[in-house]
Amino acid sequence: MKITTGLNPYGLTYYLGLQGAGTPRHNPNGAGLEGFIRLTQELGGKAIELWEGWLKDMSDAELASLRARLDDLGWKRVLSSGLQHGDMDLLVRCAKALDAKFIRVALTPILCGDRAAAGPRWHELIASVNQKLEAAVPKLEAAGVVLLIENHQDFTSRELVGFCEEYGPHVRIVFDMANTFPVAESPLDFARVIAPYVRHCHVKDYRAVIEPDGFRLVRCPSGDGCVPHKEMFDILAKHNDEMIACIEIGALDDRHVKLYTPEWWHGYAPKQAEDLAACLLALQRNRFEPGEEWRTPWQRNADHELIEYELGQYRKSAANLKAIGLM
Repeated sequence: MKITTGLNPYGLTYYLGLQGAGTPRHNPNGAGLEGFIRLTQELGGKAIELWEGWLKDMSDAELASLRARLDDLGWKRVLSSGLQHGDMDLLVRCAKALDAKFIRVALTPILCGDRAAAGPRWHELIASVNQKLEAAVPKLEAAGVVLLIENHQDFTSRELVGFCEEYGPHVRIVFDMANTFPVAESPLDFARVIAPYVRHCHVKDYRAVIEPDGFRLVRCPSGDGCVPHKEMFDILAKHNDEMIACIEIGALDDRHVKLYTPEWWHGYAPKQAEDLAACLLALQRNRFEPGEEWRTPWQRNADHELIEYELGQYRKSAANLKAIGLM
């Protein structure tokens, strides 16, 4: 399988000026799209994921200029938004203008697999996802664009496959390779289920903090945590001839998955003990030891460390992927 590797912006939110907007902790001198392009070039990326917020106010001429620039660089491109808040008409227009074949979306705002946090709204969110996907498909078909739905810590592998089968070939999956744990699935089990439908990967990683009520997932360079990227790409290669893969680092806040509490399981189908055991066993690799500092600079209010922290994790990720032939 040919893998074209690049960068995703969401692990660089402070450096780029996206984190804490409108608050005293915002970085007013964020590097923005230009800084993101420079970093992608520095690390030797050949693909780029473009946040909707950078594109929404661009004129046709500005989009044409950006397309020409990306063409000159020889980069593949993916647009990025959310299904609940994104403007599908805008995204399709930008995708056509930029010659982007894929639009990535998160389906819901749920994190940490915590469907119980939504209460009765969980079923409303499912209904909204179906409504929005149904409305989007004719627009995607007309534009020749594929919508990539992400496992964004909310839906299981089989649920994502269900959406793909329901809405056809213009709905496929972007695989966040570290987001299997928040829905209590191991990375390899998740990969086996969704592999035929994956068109793009977020090469992300986590280190786990074991807690009495479950575990925390803490960002780290891709390749330094518990995610077996090489083995997962081997599974994907059985169903795909080529793949776009973008390095992504997790959020500046940890993700606390409280799956040892009964309420966390609200909305989930029954699970085999062997499958849950595989998830919990996979978490043990490179985990934090008791007493080891796991908080990010953002959580420690050490904002002066954030830019080098974010950039350092991306640079280390690129080095790790190059070492195993994935970049």
